[in-house]
Amino acid sequence: MKKVIVIGAGISGLISAVYARRSGFETLVLEKATNPGGVSTSWRRKGYLFEGGIHWLIGSSPENPLHDIWTETGALQANNPVYAKDPVYTLVDASGVRKEALYRDLRKLGDVPGLRSLRFHVACFRHFHTPIQDLIGLKCRYPRGFNPWEFVKMLPAVLITPYLMSISSRDYLKRVKDKHLQDLLSAVVDPGINALSLIYTLSTFAAEGDSGYPAGGSLRMAQNMADTLVSLGGEIRYHTPAEKIITQPDGTYQVQTAGGTLQADAVIITMDARSAIDKLFPEPLQDRWARKMRKELTTEHCMFLGVGVRADLNKYPRAMQVVLDPPLEVAGRQYPLLIVNNYAQEKDYAPEGCSVITALLGGESYTFWKSAREDGSYKEKKEEVIRAFLERIVQYIPEIEGNVEVANLATPLTYERYCDTFEGSYMTHWLPKRAFLTAPIHYKKGLYFAGQRTSYSGGLPPAATSARTAAQYLCRDFNVEFVSK
Repeated sequence: MKKVIVIGAGISGLISAVYARRSGFETLVLEKATNPGGVSTSWRRKGYLFEGGIHWLIGSSPENPLHDIWTETGALQANNPVYAKDPVYTLVDASGVRKEALYRDLRKLGDVPGLRSLRFHVACFRHFHTPIQDLIGLKCRYPRGFNPWEFVKMLPAVLITPYLMSISSRDYLKRVKDKHLQDLLSAVVDPGINALSLIYTLSTFAAEGDSGYPAGGSLRMAQNMADTLVSLGGEIRYHTPAEKIITQPDGTYQVQTAGGTLQADAVIITMDARSAIDKLFPEPLQDRWARKMRKELTTEHCMFLGVGVRADLNKYPRAMQVVLDPPLEVAGRQYPLLIVNNYAQEKDYAPEGCSVITALLGGESYTFWKSAREDGSYKEKKEEVIRAFLERIVQYIPEIEGNVEVANLATPLTYERYCDTFEGSYMTHWLPKRAFLTAPIHYKKGLYFAGQRTSYSGGLPPAATSARTAAQYLCRDFNVEFVSK
C-alpha cells in the first residue's frame, strides 16, 4: 500500500484525502489547527457559533455535478440538510426600512432598465457548471463519461464569457438604472472582480435547490468529511503543521514536522500555494509559475465580525445589506454598504432566546493590522472596530443595545496565524482582463497542489474540483484504480 500525506485539513485536503483512501492509499492528513475546514470553518465563543465560511454552497442541488463530490466525500449527509434561503439579501436603509430584496427568481425585481440584459446573461448560464471529468488514461471504478450534449448546452455561457471576464461587476451593474438594485446586486460578489463571477453565482441562485445553506454550516460539513475519512481508515493529525518537504533520491518524500520526520510515497499540498512555495521546501520554488505568482498574485483580505446577542432576532431577514450614511470607516477604508448575516433561525447557533449576527468587511487591510501588531495597538484597534460596528448596526437592530454577550473580530492576521494563508488572505479574486495565476495541480510524480490557488477564482467549487483532480493524478501516477464512492 502506497502512503500519501495530505498537507492541510481544509476542504481540498479532506476531499483529496477521502478519494485517496477510497482508492487504497494509506492516507495521513497533517493540520496546523485543532479543527477541520481550514478557512471554511466556524468557531464557538461562550455558547455562540460564528459561521466563518459558507454563506451558500454551490452544488447543493443534485442537478449540479458538484453535488456528487459533496456526497461522495461525506460533506452532505442526513445531519446537514440544505436550506435555500429566499430572498438571498434584503436591502435596508438608515431608517431601517426595507428598500429591495434579491430573490432567486430575478423576474421579481421588475423591469428596471438594464435588468433585462442581466436576466438574459443569467439565463445563458442556466446549464453551465464546472465540468467534472476523469483524467485521460486513468483507471476508474465509476467512470464519468464524456457527454457532448452537456457541453452543447453550455455554449451560450461560453460565448458571452470573454465579455464578462473583461468587465468588473461594479461596471457591469452600472447598466441597472436603479441605485437600490445596484447596491443589492453588489452584495453577491466583490464589485471589483470580473462580472463572470456575478452572473455565474446568480445563475446558481436561480437553479432550483442550488446554492443553499447546509444546516450546521461549514464546521459540520467539514467534520462530516473528516469523520468519513477516519471511518475509511485514514488519519488526521491536528496541531501538526508540516515544516518542510524533502524529495528523496528514490523519488519518495520526507515531510518534516515538529514531532519528527514522516515518510511518504506522495504528498498533496492543500495549504495556500502562495505560502507553500516559500515555506515548504528547502529552497523557495523558482519555477516560472511560482515567480509569476509572487509578482502578480491578487489576494483578498477580510475582517470578520461575530456578535452574540441576548435577544431573539427572528423577525429580521437572514441576510441584510444595510446602507451606511456616513460610511463606516475601518482600517483606513470606508464601507457605505455592509452585509449582516442573521443566524437567529439556525438551531444550536446560540443559547435559547439568543441570536448570532456576523459581518464581513472586505478589502486590503493586512498592512493596517500588521502595523498595529508591531506598534502594540492590535488589541486596542480590534476593540475600536467592534465598538464602531455595534454603534452603527444598532440603528437597524435596536435589540443589540445593552444585550451583547460576546463580540469577536478575526483579522487577516487571524487567518494567517491559524490557516497559514498568504498575508491572511481568505480567497483569491479573479480581476477583469487578468489571466488567473495558478499553481499546477500535477507538479511532478508524487507531488501535487490542490485548493483555490490552483484554479479560477476562490471559494468551494475550485477547492473541490482541484482536490478531486489531484487525487486522480495520484492514482494515475501510481497505476491505481480511482474509486470515488
